[in-house]
Amino acid sequence: MASNRIISESSEWTFPLLKRFDQEIARIAHDEFGLETYANQVEVISSEQMIDAYSSVGLPINYHHWSYGKQFVATEQTYRRGQMGLAYEIVINSDPCIAYLMEENTLPMQALVIAHACYGHNSFFKGNYLFQTWTSADAIIDYLVFARSYIAECEERYGTEEVELLLDSCHSLMNYGVDRYRRPSPLSMAEEKRRQAEREAYLQSQINDLWRTLPVADKQAGRLDEQRFPDEPQENLLYFIEKNAPLLEPWQREIVRIVRKIAQYFYPQRQTQVMNEGWATFWHYTLLNRLYDEGMVGDGFMMEVLQSHTNVVYQPPFDAPYYSGINPYALGFAMMRDIRRICEQPTDEDRYWFPDMVDQDWRKVLDFAMRNFKDESFIAQFLSPRLMREFRMFAVSDDDREDTLEITAIHEESGYRHLRQRLADQYNIGSREPNIQVYNVDVRGDRSLTLRHFRYNRRPLGDSLDEMLRHIRRLWGFEVRMEAVDEHGRVQLIGET
Repeated sequence: MASNRIISESSEWTFPLLKRFDQEIARIAHDEFGLETYANQVEVISSEQMIDAYSSVGLPINYHHWSYGKQFVATEQTYRRGQMGLAYEIVINSDPCIAYLMEENTLPMQALVIAHACYGHNSFFKGNYLFQTWTSADAIIDYLVFARSYIAECEERYGTEEVELLLDSCHSLMNYGVDRYRRPSPLSMAEEKRRQAEREAYLQSQINDLWRTLPVADKQAGRLDEQRFPDEPQENLLYFIEKNAPLLEPWQREIVRIVRKIAQYFYPQRQTQVMNEGWATFWHYTLLNRLYDEGMVGDGFMMEVLQSHTNVVYQPPFDAPYYSGINPYALGFAMMRDIRRICEQPTDEDRYWFPDMVDQDWRKVLDFAMRNFKDESFIAQFLSPRLMREFRMFAVSDDDREDTLEITAIHEESGYRHLRQRLADQYNIGSREPNIQVYNVDVRGDRSLTLRHFRYNRRPLGDSLDEMLRHIRRLWGFEVRMEAVDEHGRVQLIGET
């Protein structure tokens, strides 16, 4: 190894050294491996600023809300006591892609973060179909500036408490403020400002028309028209409330819209954690190892990088006291490496399970997987029997109608497909979040709102149902009911307020 090529022997970073590492990592990422990225904007911040960014859900600018301050205090206290470490970086899905590096990091850690965030996460943001479909990377920062300014104006005009109560209720429904099946319009500060007054006037006129509507008499039957509103169930609760809540003022509708737009921005991230972190971890590992092979970093540098990397991808066994499920970094990184192994060094088992991947260019196969899948489908398509054995996977049936737990599949021939499907199902949004839809509004009566929860595998709603209904009522303005629908289509009232 030619030591005179080593970029630095020191563990202390400087801005010229960060720039040099960024240039060399970019050369390998773009020229050798063909990664496509947005332009990078790297910012070095203090630990307190990192806690601040971490507390405001990782966004570089956001509106004020008490929950962010509460998160800041809690995170700062546990960090100062040494009870937790901070994220080495935060990366923003924007164009240019913004990466925050913590100034307390050593030079090897800063290089790892640049590779991980600026070339791993960045290329995933630019390439994956969910991010391409559901987010506008070139407009999010402008929109956040608009949102912060608008909410600050509302606080001055209507009072901080009034705005925060509204935000509390909107935040409680953020996961029910996304369009899952149609592409939203792009975010843009200029467009939002231009259309804001027009939208407020139009929305209010629509609301007035809806609630002025008189019952239509059926001349033949001599009865009222019983058409339900909405005519089809609606899963985007915040959108429905924004457009139809009888008592909301125009400024309140705009805030509901802001929270809904930001929830939409995070929608792809909730579905690609294993893939996104696995992809970024694979590439920081690959890129920095290539720097080492070229003699541009030394043994001490790589020892520190690999120690951090190993900690990140460690998977505790299921019976460990600190086990909290499958580590997305561990599973994602292992699957990315396994895809490369299957392409380059396939076994007979691999040839049987993945005939289309054997002897293919691993970079093209990985790129195809990154662009066209989310966690659920990625695991269902690419999880190999070899990895199931390495992770010692097994499936447990926990049925409340039975007195005992049952091991329904283990990592052996007859269990591989069942295991893979069961694990993929855990990353299905429908499995992790209740399916709640707007079912009916009593337009001509008491204006009550009826929601329906369609149970998944007979799972009931949790203890927070009453609190959720109170938040919905605050936004809707009238009585709210929740009904549960079981697998046989039977309907049961489970809550009202």
